[in-house]
Amino acid sequence: MATSNPSIITRDTDKIAAVTGNLYESVSLISKRARQISTRNKEELSNKLSEFVSAVDNLEEVFENREQIEISKFYERLPKPTTLATDEFLQGKVYHRYPEEGEAAAQ
Repeated sequence: MATSNPSIITRDTDKIAAVTGNLYESVSLISKRARQISTRNKEELSNKLSEFVSAVDNLEEVFENREQIEISKFYERLPKPTTLATDEFLQGKVYHRYPEEGEAAAQ
């Protein structure tokens, strides 16, 4: 997983806009990539936590699992998907293309 600074930082909107020539288009691409990252992280977390799911619905029998808590805390400490997506975008790691005119009409 990429390492990014999880703190809030000010971004140069000119650098973001320069990639596509349009700030709003760039932000749209970043948001799509952030959704992909978020979905991937959520699936990973769900898969890891599913190992701890018990078939018992009785609350009295549910106990605290230290490993489960550590896994959850790890995912909470990860950089936000928008931060990762913005860093990837500015580093040129986000692939995007424009559909052809005929391809757009066919859809």
